[in-house]
Amino acid sequence: MVNETFTINKKMESEIVMISLQQLLEQDNFTKDELIYLLSLENKNDIDLLFEKALKVKEKYFGTDIHLRGIIEISNHCEENCLYCGLRRANKNITRYRMSVDEVVNAALHIKEAGVKTVVLQSGEDSDLTQQMVTEMIQKIKAVHDCAITLSLGERSYADYKTWFAAGADRYLLKHETNNENLYKFIHSNQSLKNRLEHLLYMKAIGYQIGSGNIIGLPTQTLEDIAEDLVLCKQLDLDMASFSPFVSSEKTPFANIANASVDSTLKVMAVARLYLKNVHIPATTALATLDERGREKGILAGANVIMPSFTPHPYRTDYLIYDDKICIGEDPRQCISCLSIRISSVGGTISNSKGDSLKFTLPTILD
Repeated sequence: MVNETFTINKKMESEIVMISLQQLLEQDNFTKDELIYLLSLENKNDIDLLFEKALKVKEKYFGTDIHLRGIIEISNHCEENCLYCGLRRANKNITRYRMSVDEVVNAALHIKEAGVKTVVLQSGEDSDLTQQMVTEMIQKIKAVHDCAITLSLGERSYADYKTWFAAGADRYLLKHETNNENLYKFIHSNQSLKNRLEHLLYMKAIGYQIGSGNIIGLPTQTLEDIAEDLVLCKQLDLDMASFSPFVSSEKTPFANIANASVDSTLKVMAVARLYLKNVHIPATTALATLDERGREKGILAGANVIMPSFTPHPYRTDYLIYDDKICIGEDPRQCISCLSIRISSVGGTISNSKGDSLKFTLPTILD
């Protein structure tokens, strides 16, 4: 039975109005304090009610469709030294690689054969992955596959963004990771939150569908920080918002930090679905790494995207932002049948569309 206890105070015309959790979940919008309250739910019945509502909101906008995005991790070189990331520059215990244009196009053909309509090109922050190389990858993939292309290459120059958009890139994923400026500075010694947000806004202005999001479970992170992450996602008017649990890597300064809670991550995803409504939200690989049924649980908490890796061997085992990543020993071409079974087990169906943003309009490039 649903907990009917009154849960939250709201000030309205100088009076205190008591509302139940059920009433709160029916609201069209939420204050930051209400977001914090929802993120803090601990009672199982209350959390079940939150997930039930998040699933209904997801189905209102996306039905039972689950969009697949095929990731190719094209380089694990990185010039940054982020404290949590196994690709960090200071990690000498990693075999570095950079895929050639032809290798990337071949991997994209495997994505086409699997029936997946989005190709994601992902890498560390690698300036030797030149503007021209990425442009070639985009153009050659588009020549052989009628797909959307998402780039996730970190912070690059504005000229790079503009050139790649003109070449045919459709989307760019650049996570802000935390909207707490002090925590951001602690994690990223050479980057600023302000700069990252400016990059996102520029890309949105020239026509990219943009994605961002946070990492849950960072040291000193509070529920208020996470609520502010959600508020930022709404202010940015994102097309995709990703909420990933922290998973430690033994080759980093955060090796001894505990992994994020799966339950906490699912609550963030559910609250994000209620608050952001029609954005794409993935059930991340990191979530599935922490819980064998993480993807299924993510869908039931409001996620509508899964991003399987199509990085080929031998590179597949060397793109390790965190430890114990799932599926790295498998043939990526065999994963779709497994995902289909998992998705259908929770009432989802694999979409056959490119899965463009529901906010998508015809883009124009800035002069």
